[in-house]
Amino acid sequence: MDPTPGSSQVEHLDLATCWTLLREASTGRLAVVRDGAPDIFPVNHVVDHGTLVYRTADGALFRATLHHDVAFEVDGHEAGTGQAWSVVVRGWATEGRHLTDVVESLQLPLAPWQPGAKPRVIRIEPHTVTGRRFTMTDSSRHHTV
Repeated sequence: MDPTPGSSQVEHLDLATCWTLLREASTGRLAVVRDGAPDIFPVNHVVDHGTLVYRTADGALFRATLHHDVAFEVDGHEAGTGQAWSVVVRGWATEGRHLTDVVESLQLPLAPWQPGAKPRVIRIEPHTVTGRRFTMTDSSRHHTV
């Protein structure tokens, strides 16, 4: 699909494109339910064997994700084309408990951005992976921070 500028057409991305965009993104937002209310955490991640992996400490994020359904989203836009995209992964968060899982996860190219120990390696096993691309209304007014 090649949406024309100003069109309201949405292209639904195939699974391979979604995973490519997930691999290329350096950070995303993890949506959880914490203390009965929705919350969102920015996390850096890597794609590993059809799953998403991130590291965290023994805090609120760890408690809100482990053994719960979560949603993870990455998005972006291509300034030259005026195209924006979004990919959402919905899945189940687990922590590697077997020694081989832990060792393999710690060898992934994943370094926490915040200082301090992040000993917990969480893996999101996807239930669904969906994505879409569309033409922005006026891409000259949108800036990347």
